[in-house]
Amino acid sequence: MYISILKSKVHRAVITEANLNYVGSLTLDEDLMNAANMIENEKIQVVNVNNGSRIETYLIKGKRGSGVCCLNGPAARHGAIGDIVIIISYASMDFEEAKRFKPWIVFPKEGNAL
Repeated sequence: MYISILKSKVHRAVITEANLNYVGSLTLDEDLMNAANMIENEKIQVVNVNNGSRIETYLIKGKRGSGVCCLNGPAARHGAIGDIVIIISYASMDFEEAKRFKPWIVFPKEGNAL
């Protein structure tokens, strides 16, 4: 049996941009992506702490060290600059393997720095 479990999480990043006129996705600082073991084009869930919105989209690699966390396209309707979000990715794995798996969890500091 395979189950879906938490693979990676960036806990309480701050939205720095919202760009409605862009192809849909979330642009995230490459440093945060690496620390959370996330890759470009990976499916993610974005949970907005400020308004309760939960969306699924994919990651675009943002400039390393920039602190960028930008909702793009239709996703931009689900958050505003300054909102706090949790960015989550999941993995499917064998039930027994899942019992031993430890997810990558990142707690950004001010400016979405590590």
